[in-house]
Amino acid sequence: MFTILPIKGFIDQIDGFYCDGIHAGLKPNGNKDLGFIYSDTLCEIEAVFTKNRFQAAPLKHYQMYEKGFQSNFVLINSKNANAMTGQRGIDDINEIFSSINHNIVNPIMSSTGVIGNPLPKEKIIVGANSFDLSSKSGQNLSEAIMTTDAYPKTCMYEVKIDEENSFKIGAVAKGAGMINPNLATMLCFICTDAAIPKEDMKELLNEASHTSFNAISVDGDTSTNDTVLLLANKKSNAYNKEAFKEVLKLVMHDMAMLMVADGEGAKKAVAFEVVGARSDEEAETAAKALSNSLLVKTALFGEDPNFGRIASTIGASQIECDETKLTISYNDVKVFEKGVILFDEVCEAKAAEVLKNCEYKVLCDIGIGEGKFTAYGCDLGYKYVEINADYRT
Repeated sequence: MFTILPIKGFIDQIDGFYCDGIHAGLKPNGNKDLGFIYSDTLCEIEAVFTKNRFQAAPLKHYQMYEKGFQSNFVLINSKNANAMTGQRGIDDINEIFSSINHNIVNPIMSSTGVIGNPLPKEKIIVGANSFDLSSKSGQNLSEAIMTTDAYPKTCMYEVKIDEENSFKIGAVAKGAGMINPNLATMLCFICTDAAIPKEDMKELLNEASHTSFNAISVDGDTSTNDTVLLLANKKSNAYNKEAFKEVLKLVMHDMAMLMVADGEGAKKAVAFEVVGARSDEEAETAAKALSNSLLVKTALFGEDPNFGRIASTIGASQIECDETKLTISYNDVKVFEKGVILFDEVCEAKAAEVLKNCEYKVLCDIGIGEGKFTAYGCDLGYKYVEINADYRT
């Protein structure tokens, strides 16, 4: 029986991984804006990318490698997305990598920031050549990849398979806005020394994505750059598929929840749990409709238990539903039950108290079948508009 233990620290605690972040001049305020992840042995790589049809240049560059390639280096910049830059964007990446004076193999680039501007490649080249690949500065890396994030997003776990065998896995991520199911506007880099077989990586990464990054929404927009990257250098020589499956879900759920809680200007992180749907697929449709609804999000911001918006959004999602079978609750406070409005003065006061919390659940029992799915979202208020009204400045 395996044991999963959360541990403090960053991905640099994993044997063979190194990282750092610096200010290379991309951000005018002097904040860190360029980082790297390096492994002293080649890593097996798997990735999940955005479903936006206009994938950014770094994603296209990655997909130009032969299937099954290995790498030891990831370069990450913020402030510039290198998206909608055409062939020039890919050529700039190749020029940057050909100009780096480090022992890198099949390097990968990841970018986040403003869409539609060419990379400041000269600044990136100078910055990358100043890297010390023996650095273990996870904090610096976590800051360098931030854009509108209020705080860095990291996690670390150790998995003990038995008394003699264990492995570590950790992640660093960014994401606060342009977050919508089908990943989110986010970058997430997961590193492990587990000896995971290549054939397991894609299977487990896709499975964990479905209930984590593909289940969150801040504003309903899907970015051009979304990336989840899994790097395994296998230095622990330890692996257990069930253990890895469980810990990978934990890692990705941790990162997804940090993104929801850090939604641009958000104060509420909310789970929309739909049960009793005709199928899991219909439950997912309704849950994601709720997490995406601007009317629902603004009600959350106003701490208004307006269950009518919940019901209306479920109905508009076109799943099979019947108001005489539907039950809606905020945490354990039922406000509507199988066609009966429970929303009197006392009930409203109790529901309003729930909505004052930073985290809570909206439970919707469709009352038709066994389907279930939980999506995650946040409120949307004035700060979101303020941040995005002048994002390029």
